[in-house]
Amino acid sequence: MRFVDLFAGLGGFHFALSELGHQCVFASELREDLRKLYQVNFPGTRIEGDITKIRPEDIPVHDILCAGFPCQPFSQAGKRQGFNDEKDRGNLFTYICNILEYHHPQYVILENVSNLKGHDGGNTWRTIRQMLDNLDYEVAEPAILSPHEWGIPQHRRRIYIVCRYRQNGNLGYFKFPLPPKKKSSNIKQIIDEAEPDYIKLKPETREQLAIWQEFIDQTIAHGQKIPRFPIWAMEFGANYEYIDKAPAFQTLKQLRGKRGHLGTLIDASTKEKCLDSLPIYAQTNKSTTFPDWKISYIKQNREFYQKNKEWLDSWLAKVKNYENSHLKMEWNCGDAASPTLEDKIIQFRASGIRVKLPTFSPALNLVGTQIPIFPWVKLPKETLQPGEPDHGRYMTRWEAAKLQGMKKLRFEDETFALSVQRSFEALGNAVNVTIVKHIAKNLIEE
Repeated sequence: MRFVDLFAGLGGFHFALSELGHQCVFASELREDLRKLYQVNFPGTRIEGDITKIRPEDIPVHDILCAGFPCQPFSQAGKRQGFNDEKDRGNLFTYICNILEYHHPQYVILENVSNLKGHDGGNTWRTIRQMLDNLDYEVAEPAILSPHEWGIPQHRRRIYIVCRYRQNGNLGYFKFPLPPKKKSSNIKQIIDEAEPDYIKLKPETREQLAIWQEFIDQTIAHGQKIPRFPIWAMEFGANYEYIDKAPAFQTLKQLRGKRGHLGTLIDASTKEKCLDSLPIYAQTNKSTTFPDWKISYIKQNREFYQKNKEWLDSWLAKVKNYENSHLKMEWNCGDAASPTLEDKIIQFRASGIRVKLPTFSPALNLVGTQIPIFPWVKLPKETLQPGEPDHGRYMTRWEAAKLQGMKKLRFEDETFALSVQRSFEALGNAVNVTIVKHIAKNLIEE
């Protein structure tokens, strides 16, 4: 069958359907660098830019329409504006409908963030479903699926929507693929220790990991468990008031004389400068009181500090110049895991340093600086300078491509190369090939 690949990105739909024997006759992708890479991977395929500037009648006849339409308006991480998105990304769905109205392809496969169905109390999904129904498409109840359910070591929940033009038949036969039972995941499935093209860990990153390992070692040595709540080191030594009223709504007199960020004395002459002495998350003025979860985390961190003040004070001196996100650590490994960072997946996120078991990768995201770290991976000898550590690196983009089912993906040829950071950003926004193949097999009747 002939298919079109809209909002194509790296071509996840193209990989999936072409591997099943179908032919891509048209693709669109707004970003020029990804269009160039698309041509590297799918030479000869017609690919255009801004879909809003392409008339439906200028798109070739096709049997299947695929679209991983922009997810930012519906994402938990964004403003979640949906169809009211200030940049009109939410309204791009109407262009999909314009193409469906003109061409009436037999099948439609759509992908988006899992939050889509619940966005705006379900109104966004009801609107999408009604728009498709008005075009005479039967819409299956959507499914939320993740690669880890098929043993692929990435936890990435996405909503999948399939439709069929009623004049071609119904969907009575269709069922979303059921993941195999008890399929375990391990990140080592996708790691290639011989890969020479990797991002090295900076010395300061290794130092930060070593100092956080010291925190873990000292915690265990003093009879404590590694906390299950997020560690907010900037709260250690603080005693500003936070329960009844947020500091931004307190008076200058209430703030002065207290201690804030890393136990720093709050003694500025103005309220604004006093607030600057607090941890960044305590400076907010959005509400007169903190949410319960923030109150709980502050309380737990202060209690932990009081129990461990004897050794924490000297440890704090080593982290006092860290940026805010490096002063936070989340241990997502439970109590039974070995108390070491060496065999865990580490991710430096805006919310802090996240530590998890080496089962599956954190979901690849649009931030190219949040690439997972594998501390245990041995490095090829030929890539090392004298005296350099022989283990520990970031995930490579080829490993990330494997997580998305794109084993054949190329990042460059003799005419064009996509940067490493842009590669990760694009992979974070890509459609998972493996899941789409399973869905398409069940959907497309022979």
